[in-house]
Amino acid sequence: MGKLEHLIEFYYSCILEVRIETRARRMKKFQQLSARQQRMLRFMTAFVRENGYPPSIREIGDECHIGSTSVVNYNLNKLVDAGFIERSGRVSRGLRIVRGIPDVETPTRLASSQPLQVALVGRIAAGEPISLPDDIAHHIDEDDYISVPPALLGNSDASEVFALMVRGDSMIDAMIQNGDIVILRRQNTADNGDMVAAWLKDDSETTLKHFYRRNNMIELQPANPAYQPLQVLPGNCEIKGKVLSVMRAYA
Repeated sequence: MGKLEHLIEFYYSCILEVRIETRARRMKKFQQLSARQQRMLRFMTAFVRENGYPPSIREIGDECHIGSTSVVNYNLNKLVDAGFIERSGRVSRGLRIVRGIPDVETPTRLASSQPLQVALVGRIAAGEPISLPDDIAHHIDEDDYISVPPALLGNSDASEVFALMVRGDSMIDAMIQNGDIVILRRQNTADNGDMVAAWLKDDSETTLKHFYRRNNMIELQPANPAYQPLQVLPGNCEIKGKVLSVMRAYA
């Protein structure tokens, strides 16, 4: 065996050792969790694998026989502290598995509901605004539909919602990343803190941001410190929809 072959063999043996060591550390950290937290993490990991989106607080509580949402939240925060998940309180089902458990099997009882067809009307900027038709919620070609699990629509009917693919990273701290698909309910009003698709009339551009009223201005706030909020006059800002949920790019 030549010198190059020895180097390649050594390189791959080092990679294997690192992977084994990383897995061992992860399993050790998992074993340090309480039995309840282990069960919750196993359920969430299996749920995401089967459905492509995270479970709700109520679904986690039902699975783990926890009647109190505050107890569920307490244990979820422990999983955040341990580095296994990330949370966003501003998005429905705002959980993301950071460290999954490799040996989790998908329970057969997690049966997916019949998906609904939702119009995918284009892309939206999570960064600098991008051009889209000002009637984005109605600018639909007949083939522009995606299958969406009913749970992501909440109480909304499929005819009341539309979907946009995210471009950019200005909402990353709200756990919305480049390539994710946001599901929105069609509406033209918003409360402070709502995540919305906002049409900037003067610029003929649309952006995804948190909505706030500040004195006589509208502030469209990103969820990434690398970006500055947008200050616009109320007459220049038209709400096209409120974000209900997110379909992850990895789903």
